[in-house]
Amino acid sequence: MNDHFIEFEKISIGFGDQPVLKEVSFFVDQGETLVIMGRSGVGKSVALKILMGFLKPDSGRVIVSGQDVTQWTEKQFQELHKRVTMVFQSGALFDSLTAAENVAFPLVGKPDWDDGKIQARVKELLDMLEVEGLADTLPGELPTGTKRAVAIARGLAMEPEAIFYDEPTTMVDPIMSAHVAELILKLKKTLKKTSIVVTHDTHLGEKLADRIVFLHEGRAEFFGPWKDFAASGDPLLKHFLAEDRLIPALDMVIGDPIDVSAQARDAKAQVSARNV
Repeated sequence: MNDHFIEFEKISIGFGDQPVLKEVSFFVDQGETLVIMGRSGVGKSVALKILMGFLKPDSGRVIVSGQDVTQWTEKQFQELHKRVTMVFQSGALFDSLTAAENVAFPLVGKPDWDDGKIQARVKELLDMLEVEGLADTLPGELPTGTKRAVAIARGLAMEPEAIFYDEPTTMVDPIMSAHVAELILKLKKTLKKTSIVVTHDTHLGEKLADRIVFLHEGRAEFFGPWKDFAASGDPLLKHFLAEDRLIPALDMVIGDPIDVSAQARDAKAQVSARNV
């Protein structure tokens, strides 16, 4: 594998006597979206944590922009995190800061970023993620899906080259899941950033993936374009797709995919009512 933006080369890791990933390999090219898919507990989020330097593999190599980062120090990864950011499943927002202050946080104190420039960037990102009306709202007053939209805005604040999403549609209702999926798709089309999305949701995968890696029992059972994954005759893959598609497709539960979600509107109304 050469000249790819991110390469995962024969990565293995285990915890105690339990292997989690077994010689897993995949790559992501500049501007592409890779979806890491599989059932719970197969190592999807572990793969992301290795890519971000939060975990060290037992063997194998991680290469970013031609550099082997596998054994980089925490300080070296801090520099990489300015170029590659991650949106955690929890959102990881600061509870005491408003949505706007959370988005501004990575920019405060940076050279050439005065208050006016920061405020303009925050407004741009909140508009882009369709949560501009909730700028002054605390995370505790926001529904889960809206928190994730704010977390994505914060992740984009420093204009990273790549963004990783950990289960972006988990634990939210179907309407908000569809809205989050459409937001990520919009960012993919407009910003063309390299992305990796961890999910078990085939509807989301089909919407976003240029390539998919499917993990099963620690191994990459499939790596390639979505159309080949969907057309595979492998019984394991066919069963996974058939089982997941028993859940109604996200596209069937939302009208205008770029409209502000019902939950976000409700949150705004609730906050306004408390301030009357």
